[in-house]
Amino acid sequence: MTPTPPLFLLLLCLIGAQATVDLRTAAAMAAGLCKTRPTDIVFIVDSSRSVRPSEFEQVKVFLAKVIEGLNVGPNATRVGVVNYASRVKNEVSLKTHRTKAGLIKAVTKIEPLSTGTMTGLSIQFAMNVAFSESEGARVKSPDISKVAIIVTDGRPQDNVKEVAQRARDAGIELFAIGVGRVDMSTLKQMASDPLDDHVDYVESYSSIEKLTKKFQEAFCDTVSDLCATGDHDCEQVCISSPGSYKCACKDGFTLMDNGRSCSACSNSATDVVFLIDGSKSVRPENFELVKKWINQIIDKLDVSESKAHVGLVQYSSSVRQEFPLSRFNNKKDLKEAVKKMAYMERGTMTGQALRYLTDNSFAAGQGARPGVAKVGIVFTDGRSQDYIGDAAKKAKEHGFKMYAVGVGNAVEAELKEIASEPTGEHYFYTADFKAMTQIAKKLQINICQEDDPCECDSLVKFQKKVEDALQRIALLENKIV
Repeated sequence: MTPTPPLFLLLLCLIGAQATVDLRTAAAMAAGLCKTRPTDIVFIVDSSRSVRPSEFEQVKVFLAKVIEGLNVGPNATRVGVVNYASRVKNEVSLKTHRTKAGLIKAVTKIEPLSTGTMTGLSIQFAMNVAFSESEGARVKSPDISKVAIIVTDGRPQDNVKEVAQRARDAGIELFAIGVGRVDMSTLKQMASDPLDDHVDYVESYSSIEKLTKKFQEAFCDTVSDLCATGDHDCEQVCISSPGSYKCACKDGFTLMDNGRSCSACSNSATDVVFLIDGSKSVRPENFELVKKWINQIIDKLDVSESKAHVGLVQYSSSVRQEFPLSRFNNKKDLKEAVKKMAYMERGTMTGQALRYLTDNSFAAGQGARPGVAKVGIVFTDGRSQDYIGDAAKKAKEHGFKMYAVGVGNAVEAELKEIASEPTGEHYFYTADFKAMTQIAKKLQINICQEDDPCECDSLVKFQKKVEDALQRIALLENKIV
């Protein structure tokens, strides 16, 4: 009996903000298995004169999408909205709307105040009024969470440090979202610890919707049947247990040491080149996260003289080869070289970088091996400043397997243009650099060719099409109904 190729389960996107309501959360919500824990949530929204009317509309879309994922009800999640500029207005009380439809309709009617930026005053107002029992807040209890989500685009005209500390001391968990020219130190003064989980930044209001995913996940309790919702990384068979799971393989396959992957054959040689965006929008702290992400993927490769070889190229306004495919043949030296990569900054010439990849990185003179599978992994965090179409097409015409990973302000249309077919398996987007570690965890190392599952290439395989996951959701919904 010839073993059939593995079936991979995906838990990826829905919309990007962190970009597309994460499929894991979406699957659980669609199946009715994911319930938001009882929470009093108050959005504190900056509508000062620096926020244009069209930008304020984008904030309201973001609020509506977060609300759409909540389990709204008097005994579940209650939502309020505070609008502020030089003055503060309680637009929606926690007690006012008991349904999503009513809440979302109320949000659409909010108008900007268009004056100053009294952020400290708005936090004080939230403590004294919005989170008061008279406005619908529930009595303080370990079973009820109190959460404030602050959205602002400027430097406050009053003090926020002390009032934010008082709010946190009162048991309110503070999230701070900054837009554009916001003062980052102010966001850190407001937010709860750990700051990595409670501070978010987007370059423009057009990107704020991409943070939806984060807050969908933040307010969604873990579901009990992780196999049913696809919330696992088993390659073939998932066996559920209360709050956990274990992986198994089909007949003819063997479970690998990582406890997730199944193998019917050994991995063959592969040349892998990372093409990394080092533009100034990435920022130094995020560039360090990118380097950790690269090393996570290297850890999953069988690096040796005869198996996987890895090259690294960084680009911004120009292109710089960090090291060629022929330089290293062990993981230790590779990872050390990645850690030493210096951040270039400047522009985003993705098209130029793709041409370099095609013309140089996979050339025999750089260590590329004839007859060996070629894999390009492109990372970017923004729109390319040059045309990418011809270079992306040429890379695929040369037979290179191209993967595209985008973060933040990356343009999904460009990612899809770079990615090999089927694009749903070859590109990934997240709004948050901190989520890149999750991308690396969801990458699968084995790919077998269609006519013979033992003709394997050792390259990076994204786990499953969104369409397949949605079909599973539909089947699960039918069973529940």
